Amino acid sequence: MERYPTMVTIDRVDTFIVDVPTIRPHVLAMATMHRQTLCIVRVHCSDGIVGTGEATTIGGLAYGPESPESIKTNIDAYIAQILQACDPTRPAVAMAQIAKHVVGNNFAKCAVETALLDAQGKRAGLPVSELLGGRVRDRLPVLWTLASGDTGKDIEEAEQMIASGRHNAFKLKIGKRPVADDVAHVGAIKKALGDRASVRVDVNMAWDETTARTGVAMLAEVGCDLVEQPLIRHNLAGMARLAARSAIPIMTDEGLQGPTTAYDHANQAAADVFAVKIEQSGGLFAAKQVQAIADAAGIALYGGTMLEAGIGTIASAHVFATFPQLSFGTELFGPLLLTEEILQEPLDYSDFSLAVPKGPGLGVELDDDRLSFLRRDASRATISIPTAKAG
Repeated sequence: MERYPTMVTIDRVDTFIVDVPTIRPHVLAMATMHRQTLCIVRVHCSDGIVGTGEATTIGGLAYGPESPESIKTNIDAYIAQILQACDPTRPAVAMAQIAKHVVGNNFAKCAVETALLDAQGKRAGLPVSELLGGRVRDRLPVLWTLASGDTGKDIEEAEQMIASGRHNAFKLKIGKRPVADDVAHVGAIKKALGDRASVRVDVNMAWDETTARTGVAMLAEVGCDLVEQPLIRHNLAGMARLAARSAIPIMTDEGLQGPTTAYDHANQAAADVFAVKIEQSGGLFAAKQVQAIADAAGIALYGGTMLEAGIGTIASAHVFATFPQLSFGTELFGPLLLTEEILQEPLDYSDFSLAVPKGPGLGVELDDDRLSFLRRDASRATISIPTAKAG
């Protein structure tokens, strides 16, 4: 492998797993979450700068082919070795090297790229958003997912969020129950909230096309504003048929696995809206490519989440802050779903939005004392992968 001479090298790459309980069960079509598991990545550079990244999944392997445990294993066993020969001051070159030798593993790649960009931003004295082309907004609208499954509880929770100024857009997780029951649930919540809030749904691929055709029409009648991923991720033709006849926008999420799939969706008119996720895209720059495809095709954008904690959430925020248009806002509420704060300073959620930090790098730092209680390997030393000096 070609080596790049530099004054700065990577001393070591640390990875560790963190388990954080959720404030309530989070019910999705494919899993019910009682905790979120994070893979934290730290890249230690010879100039004393440490970059931090994060990878999470939903329900372990219930959502996709990567899990926090596999992400950690693959970074430790393969990606860290590739980084041995890379210049940390050139993140794009480093990620190109990783892409040459590692197929797939989008979530792991995203965590590593986040750490490299965090370090480079600190080195340059610039926020990550400026390394991505420059932000066009300092705050991002953030919705909240109502996922208890209980209509009364969900209405009460939504009212509290509106009253506190934290959220005025809500997504409901549906697809486990009969369509009529799900629509009744959505309709009751929309009726209670009225014009004070946007109500949307996420089916998480739980419907077949016949069910979706009926369900989407019924949801439109009760005032639903958006339907997310009603069909299995690979059924682009079915998504296109739904989008063509639907009275409300159809959004793809699980179907977006990076720029190539974004192009396929645009080419087949398989969605009205793209839910962009940095992890599914394969990194921050790849998410920017997904955005560019959507903009060129006239597809609206929404900033998605894998329910990341503070590091992954702010990495996403830096990306979404650069999007020229963000018609459907974001769902960067992941840290609010957790019982524990793992950042030194909590993120600023107010005025129905999230502030994008202005400090160098990601602009946030982990609370190591708190992490010491939450790490899965808390009784052992952090696993470190020593790396050879480039030269």
